[in-house]
Formats: sequence, C-alpha cells, structure tokens
Amino acid sequence: MSIELPAWAAEMRDMFRSGSVTQFILHGNIFDVVPAPGPGGGKLLPLKSFLDEVMFERYDTVLHYDRGRGIRATRGSEDWSEWLRTALGDQSGALAQTREPGAAMELIDRYLLRTLNLQSLAGREAGSRKIAVVIDFAEFVVPRGDAIQLGGPFSANVVKVLGWANDPAILQSNIVTILLTEGLHDLNELVVNNPHATSLRLPLPGEAEMLAYLEALVATSFPDLAARCEVTLEVLARRLTGLSRVGARTVISMALRNNRTITASWLSNKKKEMIERECQELLEFVESPFTLDHISGHDTVKAWLREDTQLLRRGILHALPMGYLITGRIGTGKTFLVQCWAGELGTPCVVFKNFRDKWVGATESNLEKIFSVLRALGQVVVFVDEADQAAGRREAGASDSGLSGRVYSMLAKEMSDTRNRGRVIWVFATSRPDLLEVDLKRQGRLDVHIPLFPPETREEMRSLLLAIARKLKVPLTEADLPELVEGLVLGGNEIEGSLVRALRTHELLPEPRPPLKDILDGVFREVRPSAHTRKLEYMDLVAVKECTDSRFLPQRFREMPPEELERRIDELRRFA
Repeated sequence: MSIELPAWAAEMRDMFRSGSVTQFILHGNIFDVVPAPGPGGGKLLPLKSFLDEVMFERYDTVLHYDRGRGIRATRGSEDWSEWLRTALGDQSGALAQTREPGAAMELIDRYLLRTLNLQSLAGREAGSRKIAVVIDFAEFVVPRGDAIQLGGPFSANVVKVLGWANDPAILQSNIVTILLTEGLHDLNELVVNNPHATSLRLPLPGEAEMLAYLEALVATSFPDLAARCEVTLEVLARRLTGLSRVGARTVISMALRNNRTITASWLSNKKKEMIERECQELLEFVESPFTLDHISGHDTVKAWLREDTQLLRRGILHALPMGYLITGRIGTGKTFLVQCWAGELGTPCVVFKNFRDKWVGATESNLEKIFSVLRALGQVVVFVDEADQAAGRREAGASDSGLSGRVYSMLAKEMSDTRNRGRVIWVFATSRPDLLEVDLKRQGRLDVHIPLFPPETREEMRSLLLAIARKLKVPLTEADLPELVEGLVLGGNEIEGSLVRALRTHELLPEPRPPLKDILDGVFREVRPSAHTRKLEYMDLVAVKECTDSRFLPQRFREMPPEELERRIDELRRFA
C-alpha cells in the first residue's frame, strides 16, 4: 500500500510550487512521527527528518537551527562550512555564534543574501541553488511580545524572519524557510499574521491514520499485537484516537513489553493518563459511576438528554445540538447532572481545568493544545464549569492586557465550527448566564439552554433527599424521611449538607442511638435556608430568561409575562 503525502505537506508543496509563499509555520503535533511515501508502504519519520528526506530531498543546502544545538547543515555542509570559515575565520567563540539567536540568525541571513547575490551575478540561465532553512523551537527565536519589550536581538530576529517571507528576491528563488512550534500563539504576532507566510497545523492522527499506524507496527515492531489484544485493531485504533502516534506506541509497548494483555479497561485508563499528560493536565476525563437514574426530578430534562444520547449512539449527528447551557441557582445540581449524563453516554467526557497562565501567550497555547486533542478524539463531550469565569469577555478592558478577549475569541471560533457537530459537544454550566457573552451562548454554539430549579413541593424535596442518600450510599428509606415544614425551600446542596449533619450527629451519639428519622426531624426543624434570597431569586429569573424550551420551566414561570420577568430582574440586579 503506497502512502501519500499528509494533507499539510501536500498543501505546503503546492503553495511553494505556485510561487506565492516561501515561508511556512508548522504547528501542532510536531513531535510525532510522519508517514513518508515510499516503496513497500513507505516509512515513519520524525518531522525534521521528513522535511529533509521528503520535502527537501532535492535541495542543495538544508540548514537547521535551534538555540540548543546551533546551526547544522543536514545537506550541503561543504558549501555552508566553507562560507562559515570565510565569514568567521578562526576566531575563538565562533561556535557560540551559531547558537545565540541574534548571531545565528544574522549568519543565516548573510548566507541567504550571499546566495541571492551569486544567483544574480550568474544569471537565471545558470540556475539557482535550492536552500531550505528550518528554525526549530521558533518560540525561542521570535517569541511573542511587543517589539519594544523584546529587546534588540529578538526584535532583529522578527525583522529578519519577516524579511525572508516578504523579500521578492527570495520569493523568486528556490529558498524556503520553515518555523516549527507546538503552539502558534507562542510566536510573535507579526510573524504569525504576516500575509506572506502560511501557517499549517499538523493534526493528531484520526481513526483511519491510527489504524494504518497500528498495521505498520504489526508488520514491524509488534507482530503479536493482535494476539495480545482483547479488541480488534479497528477498535484499538478508535480507542487510541486523541494520542499522537508516539503516544500510542508508548501505550502498546507498555503492555506488550511487560507481558500484559491489552484489555478495554486497561487501554481506557492508559489513554486517559497519556492524554492528560500530553495536555499537561489541562483536561481531566470524567469517569462517572452515576447515571441519570440518580437524578431526582427534572424529568423533562432527563428525557431530552436521553433522546440526544440515542441520536449520538445512532450516529445521527446532524440532528444534535452544538452545545448545551445548564443554568440555575447554586445548589441545583448542574455539575451533578452533567456527571450523570456522562455516565450514560459511553462517550469520553472531559472537563476544562485551569488553562489560564500568567505568561504571555501561554493561555492561548494551552487552548490550542486542548482544541487539538478534542478534534482528534472523534467524539467527546466538553464540560466547562463556572463558565462565566472561564469563557472570557469580548471586551475585558486593559486589566488583563486583552487576554480575556482572546480567550473568548478562540472559544467562540471553535464552538461554532459546524464540522464538529455531534463530535465535539460543548456543555457550559453557570449560575450567572447573564455574565456570559451573548454571542457565546447563541444558537449555533450553545443551542439548548436548560434551567434547573430547587424542589418546590414536599414530595419533590423528599424524593431529592432519597436520591442524595443513594449518591452518598446512605441506607435511607421512605420510613426514615423527616416531616418537612410546609413552604421550606432548600437546594440540593442544602439538603445534602443537612443529611451529612444528621449523619454526623448519629455517629457522635452513644449507643443506643435514636432512630435516624428522629435525628433527621431535629436537623430539618433547625435548618436555616440561605439568607441570600434576592440573589438566589435573581439566579432563578436569569435562568428562566435564558431558557430555550418552555417544557423545562415550572408552571409558575411559564405563565410569567416577559415584561414582568424583565421588571423583576431589573429590580433584583443590584443584589446579584
């Protein structure tokens, strides 16, 4: 089976051949191996070797530079070395000049200029020397930041890189420059946004690419893989999506080299560990022991989510929403609802952890990495808790140097990509949906807005108390339930707190202990609901305002006129 060029490499080749671009920024999955075309199905090469052996196979000179090892000529070393001796002579410290970014970039720039001058003197009929320059870890050469703040050498580097992309003489010659970085947002904005350069993202392998890689491993390194795996290669490929090829090999090697059979559960745990490690713990997989059966009440909501679960399992992706917004006052079980739904889905569910960072550009790079993994997982539910804090603002002012606005922009763009419908499903939860940007929660991003409310009747409260007892694994029965005061309104968090208080009292009492019912009666007679009544009412009302389907609302809110809803929200806004 012959291997074709990866899509990004084919695009790079076609754009260079067209003569429109000579500078490319390769970002994303750059530390993985790349399938290279060749006889017998080709081979797998590290990215820099792939560039040398495949993309620049016929080039006269190929220079690689990074701050750690300096400038190295992987092809055309004679010409480069001869010129370098001419340029530097035998002066001491010459090697150091090929390592420091300012001096190294100056040498590369002079070498390219010398090549252009020779070409001009020889004339086009004599042909031109083909040169490729690869800048590895480019974020340490042209880092993000304002030119004034970066200092002399780094500002000069930015100017040189821009010049290589913009110079018509280079554009008309056979000179190409490549910048390698894992996170695009780590590079200087002038370089990234230069219209004369092209950014190409190297994605994580999809399911078909992962299967081809596994077949290559069976043919080379792990001939007993199929026999030592409880699932087929096709299922194994599906389970390993979200990892790089190197990461997948690590998982397989860990099992086979330790005489372990690859089971579905072991594979799931190792994949989770690898992705969380590759994402530097920016994502956390939710492994929930609960299902929607653990939710008390909210019957309409549970029915809706179960219907969407059926569509998801049947692969009817076009009928699924892009995302959900779960709203409601604190203590109504928004997070628990998502955990229970994740337990039913049979689809990976991940939680955004704190992706914000104090360093310039690091937050945006963290988001890039997260998005790359989400796209590769194939099908995933993404849960963003406290979304009003995490999602950023369109206009956040100068207090955070525009970071919040950039976070908002990146999230909004990713969430509205219709190619991800039914594949990347967003679930935002917040008690203050009014603080979320309107554009972020609109149809086409978060299509379904589900409000949750505390129980309104004694029967609903008793049912919720039993559900919370099951969650806490407390053997509470109908006969143990306390007599609840008429008109008492408690959220799920308050009911859970009261139950834990009763258990505390029960454990501290000496034998013989009174029945748990008597202790619960005493606790619920003394419990004080939250005194922040206006704040909680405000949260209820903004949840009503956001609701996209009246079936989710209690009867009293369905009958509330919109004018009355707005008036009451305005009255309570100062308490929010």
